[in-house]
Amino acid sequence: MQTLHASKCGLSTAQLPSSILDVLDSLTKAGYEAYIVGGGVRDLMLGLNPKDFDAVTNATPAQIKDVFGRRCRIIGRRFELAHVYSGRELIEVATFRAPPKTAVTSAAGMILRDNNWGTIEQDFARRDFSINAMYYQPRKSEVLDFCHAVDDIQNKTLRLLGDPTLRFEEDPVRMLRTLRFAAKLNFSIDPDILAIFTPQMTQLLRDVSPHRLYDESQKLFTMGHLHRVMPMLIKFGIWEQLFADIPTEITPFMERAAKNTDQRIQIGKTINPAFFYAVLLWKPFLERCHSYLAKGVAPAEARAQAGLDVLKRQATRTIIPRFAETFIREVWEMQTRLLNPKPQQIEALSSHARFRAGFDFLLLREKSGDDATQGMGTWWDSYQTMSVDEKERAIGQYNRQRAKNRRKTADVTLVEDTKNTATSIEPLVKESETRNRRSRKSTPASSSNDFRSRNDQRAKLNTGEINADHPIMKRKRVQRDLSQVVFGPTQ
Repeated sequence: MQTLHASKCGLSTAQLPSSILDVLDSLTKAGYEAYIVGGGVRDLMLGLNPKDFDAVTNATPAQIKDVFGRRCRIIGRRFELAHVYSGRELIEVATFRAPPKTAVTSAAGMILRDNNWGTIEQDFARRDFSINAMYYQPRKSEVLDFCHAVDDIQNKTLRLLGDPTLRFEEDPVRMLRTLRFAAKLNFSIDPDILAIFTPQMTQLLRDVSPHRLYDESQKLFTMGHLHRVMPMLIKFGIWEQLFADIPTEITPFMERAAKNTDQRIQIGKTINPAFFYAVLLWKPFLERCHSYLAKGVAPAEARAQAGLDVLKRQATRTIIPRFAETFIREVWEMQTRLLNPKPQQIEALSSHARFRAGFDFLLLREKSGDDATQGMGTWWDSYQTMSVDEKERAIGQYNRQRAKNRRKTADVTLVEDTKNTATSIEPLVKESETRNRRSRKSTPASSSNDFRSRNDQRAKLNTGEINADHPIMKRKRVQRDLSQVVFGPTQ
């Protein structure tokens, strides 16, 4: 172990928020050891802005509860922790861990219980990566480095403490953390890790709770380097363990959505992690919709059932919370409504609660080359910046174009139906007979000479010029019995 001065590591108390200092000072005043540990120390040394700070102490969770009282809440069964509130900030406080006296593991070697308290030296040995194993005490301006982690940070190398195979078996989620840190920090992965990082090893993720895998997937989506980590998930065989029915290829839609998510995070905008799940599952959703439509299911019912099926399949890998599932299905449903809105509903649709998410989804589809959007993404983008009068003119123009497209579609359908009928059904009347009928109808003299022609036929019949095979000879006259006919009003 080496003790480094904080200033040599680029650390100072001025970089820390008052919340973490309050927790450390309270524990120290109560007679316990307390340090900042993990990603907060690492990010400060790299010149990054830490998202949060974690503390570690030799006080047990019950003793931490005694120090902070109602400000503290104990969570977790497998790994018991204390959540301490300092103002509006939440600080996670862990107790020094020791190797378990009796190993409580699964058949694959995953640790199921890890609540054995120990010393700081034992706690260091239990940590996963060297760069996360530095202990910083700001009041003493000391950094405790047990494994030359400072060198790994300077060399930008991601190294596991201990045997990589054993560490992955203890907690398979460390495979996800490896790729997340490598993508986020742009670090190279130690060759000892690459040697055992095989598709067979990733099968261990099947033993992890789908709820925990969902939480880890959210960290991947929100770290700000999603476009960099996606190829790594495919390369190391983790993609199949996280996502069901999603092809192991990055489509232009996925790539553009990932870059857009990273850009929003970098400029400080909020994101909904469920949005990227909607992007990932879009293709399986469309395939399922087409399957139901081919069976004759109504479009609205097909979309609803397809959404349920896709999300249920995904739940075998990562269980998406109910509120997130509702968000995803509403974004998918908005696509149909935004593609072909009724003119009288456009204004109300633009103020819908899911309009923004549905519009972003539609615009990303259009920019990634999806022709099915029919340019409506650009139309809605322009519509939002228009004045009231401009919106009315735009809606009127859209309505005229919509009616024109309908007429064009109807004409094309009529022509196709006519062609199909002409080729598949034999005409009942020959074309020559039709022409003869038309010529007779179009001759002016034919209507004026009808009476004369009938007289000629009678004359020919009397003279014998019309034989017995003539159609007029085959007509049967029906004699009516006038005695049965009632004349005048009847009751």
